[in-house]
Amino acid sequence: MSDVVIGIDASTTAVKAIAFTRDGRELAQSRVAYPLSNPLPGHFEQDPEDWWSALVQALKELAGRIDPSRFAALSIAHQRETFTLIDGAGKALNPAILWLDERARPQVARLSKELGRDTITAWSGKPPDPTPAFYAIAWLSEHRPEAVRKARAVVDVNGFLMHRLTGRLATSTPSADPLGLLSLETSTWHPTLVEAAGLRLDQLPEIIAPGEVCGGLTAEVAKLTGLKAGLPIVAGAGDGQAMGLGMGVVEAGKTYLSLGSGVVSGAYSRDYRTSEGFRTLASPTGSGFMLETVLRSGMQLVDWIVRTTGADSAPALEVLAKDILPGSDGLLVMPYWAGVMSPYWDGAARGSIVGLSLDHKPAHLFRAVLEGIGFEQAIATEAMETSIGHKSQSMIAAGGGTNSRLLMQIMASVLERPLSVSPVNEAAALGAGMLAAYAAGWFPSVEDASRAMTAQPDNRVDPVAELSVNYAVRKEIYRDLYHATRDIHARLDALKPQ
Repeated sequence: MSDVVIGIDASTTAVKAIAFTRDGRELAQSRVAYPLSNPLPGHFEQDPEDWWSALVQALKELAGRIDPSRFAALSIAHQRETFTLIDGAGKALNPAILWLDERARPQVARLSKELGRDTITAWSGKPPDPTPAFYAIAWLSEHRPEAVRKARAVVDVNGFLMHRLTGRLATSTPSADPLGLLSLETSTWHPTLVEAAGLRLDQLPEIIAPGEVCGGLTAEVAKLTGLKAGLPIVAGAGDGQAMGLGMGVVEAGKTYLSLGSGVVSGAYSRDYRTSEGFRTLASPTGSGFMLETVLRSGMQLVDWIVRTTGADSAPALEVLAKDILPGSDGLLVMPYWAGVMSPYWDGAARGSIVGLSLDHKPAHLFRAVLEGIGFEQAIATEAMETSIGHKSQSMIAAGGGTNSRLLMQIMASVLERPLSVSPVNEAAALGAGMLAAYAAGWFPSVEDASRAMTAQPDNRVDPVAELSVNYAVRKEIYRDLYHATRDIHARLDALKPQ
């Protein structure tokens, strides 16, 4: 009896293959890591063959723990914006360029001028920024034109892996969309954007809806993994959208907050809308859109503080930071260690620490960073909710940052609303599992699959009234910090070696 689905999370660091039951319970998990290359400043790459070998190994381990006859379908969530070129046999022709990569900043400036910043945003849903693959593909077309010309296709991670699993060259709408080449209103490749990137339309995969069966697992891959040949391989979604699905954000009025290496928040919108305050993405349900804000430096900034100050650990610093008054004794941190996306879309922006004195200690800096992340999220959430026209009464949070009670208290107080903590550890993989469950016929819609397979939060952090009042004043000072330092960061950026 087929009573289990497989949700894959092919993230920036590893492939996780997880078996889920009909009620969303995790039965077994296998994780296989792979390396990340940083060959030049601002260049981040991976070997796509590492994705494939990791997926094969993870599936083989999973098949060794659970009878393969129980698996009903498989779907993939994956790191977004990352892409590679493949030949007709599906072999990668170049290292994959990752979402972290910033080499295409000149192409962002050029294409914004040629096509119009507002036009690109209206078509793709994304204000110009190095993150969408559109600009890195344009970089390849300028610097590796022969490789681009000879390529059979440009594929995202989902497209690459589904082609290997099924032999069909296809990807899903919410997987293709983050590349920045899609017309979001029509869910088709936008010919002008494709041409501007230096591609031909016939070099792009077929687009299918999330939750649609792409094909059956080939006999060759079945032998490699121990899974059954013909296992339905289902079109998945980018990890951010899949995470929202896995956390039950499938309708208006719900918002999720992922406190991971970066900080990502998302809300469902039935209607198509764009703004500098967020980026718009295809919904993993197949209808509507996801509005998303992103802060690149989240919990990785907390790790940076621990390393830089020589502290024993983040929990050790947090114990000390709890005794420091709100406002960190006049310290203010703008957490743009990796630039800023929404709402300023400024790759030259960098972090700022303002108000340092001889009285400040590492614990002050630790608390000020948590407060800066909170201020930044509050401003981003305000912009998104103003566009939607309503405020979510609560948010559901996930990720490693939820383990910090101090961060959660600060965040709830700055946002002035309760934060529910998701009990799901692997929300992106669960979101992929929900798409597989829908394709397997377990539920009449993706939304129904999400409602049935999402566990209800049993932990809530409420705002503290006194903190909310204190932080409301400091947030307005924080709001001016970017504008006060923007030109300085731009001038420093211009001095960097090209």
